Amino acid sequence: MSLFQVDGLVKRFGALVATDHVSLAVNAGEVHALIGPNGAGKSTLVNLISGLVPADAGHISLDGVNLTPLPMHARVRAGLSRCFQITSIFREATVMDNLLLAAQAHAGSSLHVLRDRRHEQPLADTARALAERVGLAHELDRTAGTLPHGAQRKLDVALALAARPRLLLLDEPMAGMGPEDSERMTELIHRLKADMAILLIEHDMKAVFALADRISVLVYGRVLVSGSVDEIRGNPQVQAVYLGTEDTMAEAA
Repeated sequence: MSLFQVDGLVKRFGALVATDHVSLAVNAGEVHALIGPNGAGKSTLVNLISGLVPADAGHISLDGVNLTPLPMHARVRAGLSRCFQITSIFREATVMDNLLLAAQAHAGSSLHVLRDRRHEQPLADTARALAERVGLAHELDRTAGTLPHGAQRKLDVALALAARPRLLLLDEPMAGMGPEDSERMTELIHRLKADMAILLIEHDMKAVFALADRISVLVYGRVLVSGSVDEIRGNPQVQAVYLGTEDTMAEAA
């Protein structure tokens, strides 16, 4: 049985069917990429999975827990953590304070809220470990908003990791990145999958092909096909509706 499953998920906005009985599964330790053209329903599906909007029909489960009726914060507690397409960092705070706030948010209610978080050694240790994990150990005293874009995305991932997710939902983590930053983010995601499953929504096909164990292609709110990288790369329907010519595929390979 898969770690994470979506079965028959439907979302309607008036007459528009944004997701039309979508089903997919993510196994433990797997990167499952979700790709598709603009307007395919990817954003709606991500919002349904994370609990930002309710589903009209269907079922979502993580490690046997029914997430479908749960609000966002309860889904996080159940093991699902999301990085949004636009970073959700506190830009005026330092990297350390961002990480301390995230660590505190997921540490329970036994902490002294009015105390300086820096004096809570377990929180500080967690914050430093998160920074080390994403490659920001030397940026702890820097104001988050002054970080380069790629480093801000890494900080956003670290904030999501504070929840200790079983499934990490990454919504276009390479958006706005140049080739070097994309390569660094690809390396980070590859390391993370040793400890969690990852559902990756991404337009950077070079990164998708480098990272994904399986790929699902969403078109007009439906899953057109799911398969391995080689199966998706060589699928004529996928080339026609999304990936373009075989030359484009070769460039991404």
